[in-house]
Amino acid sequence: MASVNESKVLTAKEQLDLKNQRLIRKLLWMLLGSLLFAFALVPIYNVLCSMTGLNGKTQNTATVLAKAKIDNTRWVNVQFTSSVMSGLGWNFYPKTTSVRVHPGQIETVIFVAKNTTNEVVVGQAIPSVTPGIAAANLKKIECFCFIRQSLKPGEERAMPLRFFVSPDLPKDVSDMTLSYSFFPAVK
Repeated sequence: MASVNESKVLTAKEQLDLKNQRLIRKLLWMLLGSLLFAFALVPIYNVLCSMTGLNGKTQNTATVLAKAKIDNTRWVNVQFTSSVMSGLGWNFYPKTTSVRVHPGQIETVIFVAKNTTNEVVVGQAIPSVTPGIAAANLKKIECFCFIRQSLKPGEERAMPLRFFVSPDLPKDVSDMTLSYSFFPAVK
């Protein structure tokens, strides 16, 4: 009888091996889940931003532009600010710090970027609109923020921003700020 019980009882090493195998399986599932979650974050973030207007990302402007009518009964002040993150080596600023527009009116503003280094530098502009409710109503038609910008040593470039404020902007919002931060882009 002792031999039957001994065959069912695993040795301490065998028990430890089984526990380690279970732990490895759990860790592999967690790793796989983490990787899937990481890959899903970018599309989820883009959908969230396009729905809410967070971080300056907005809907397809061609569709909205076709529907937009100019609201001549009110004005909206749009202010522009800029910043350059460390390590980029650029000067970057809007030529005009603010404009006054009727909702639906297309406006063009020029930003200037200059590479102050002795090498080619690539940057990416990230927009941000405040107040948050205004972000969904700022429609960019043409923007340097849509693609990475590459500047040669000492090169200065005028970069246009064409936009309009949707007539759907709530009536109590008469001021908004569009901020651009330029970051070094990964090549």
